[in-house]
Amino acid sequence: MNENLFTSFITPMILGLPLATLIVMFPSMLFPTSNRLVNNRLISLQQWALQLVSKQMMGIHNAKGQTWTLMLMSLILFIGSTNLLGLLPHSFTPTTQLSMNLGMAIPLWAGAVVTGFRNKTKASLAHFLPQGTPTPLIPMLIIIETISLFIQPIALAVRLTANITAGHLLIHLIGGATLALMSISTTTALITFIILVLLTILEFAVAMIQAYVFTLLVSLYLHDNT
Repeated sequence: MNENLFTSFITPMILGLPLATLIVMFPSMLFPTSNRLVNNRLISLQQWALQLVSKQMMGIHNAKGQTWTLMLMSLILFIGSTNLLGLLPHSFTPTTQLSMNLGMAIPLWAGAVVTGFRNKTKASLAHFLPQGTPTPLIPMLIIIETISLFIQPIALAVRLTANITAGHLLIHLIGGATLALMSISTTTALITFIILVLLTILEFAVAMIQAYVFTLLVSLYLHDNT
């Protein structure tokens, strides 16, 4: 195969204009809303899942932290839907772009940290220097804790990007191998195809798990600062 492995990660263009904005806005159209007194099964399932996740994720927060519930639930829906849409053939996954994931991680992390410094200034500053630290180690520990604080949004973005990109590359490689083996050995191609189906099912799970992990870590950062 002469196709570049990373072709599917290039932002699609039409007439020289990037379609990233339209692709990012598209998942919001997939979640139906209803003004009826009795909802249908799809909306009822959607509401039940959101209530379950919000109860697990926001139960540890105080009243100030629970004001972020709507934002965090919107975040998990957006990441999960874009991850799942990226598994469709000839589609583009925005969450494979590190720049976009950093654009989500940095503002949320910064908002949580600023909230902590505004509401719990002493407790936030105390994280930089654990109690009982020997005096000679104080400068080194302050530097280490500062670096660990600033690396949190980078770790968030890189984790999501790496997991989604790795899964797509594996599907691409195994799919290409299946097509190549069909003309050589039907039995081997069938085995490879079964592996491809199992990997695709795993990627559906990974798409949802990564959305949950990203949002959960933001929630934990918020919990530490409220």
